[in-house]
Amino acid sequence: MTTNATKKNTFAAATEPAATEDQAVTVIGPPLRAGQSPEKVRFAHHLRVGGVEVKPGDDAYVSPDYARQLRGSGYIARTRSQA
Repeated sequence: MTTNATKKNTFAAATEPAATEDQAVTVIGPPLRAGQSPEKVRFAHHLRVGGVEVKPGDDAYVSPDYARQLRGSGYIARTRSQA
């Protein structure tokens, strides 16, 4: 039996909390455009975003455009996450 030596990035490892309020939050997926601020979303389904495994119930920051796209595809939970 062969094993895959490829290490998977997990959501928890990719989104470590910032040490201070001055540091920027980690945005997964497409980068923010000029003048945009990240939107916090809660995922409803398992998804791999930019090499990061996101599980149902995980909260993450994404660009507003990407959040709109994910909502249309049904990947964002209907309940709003608490900011």
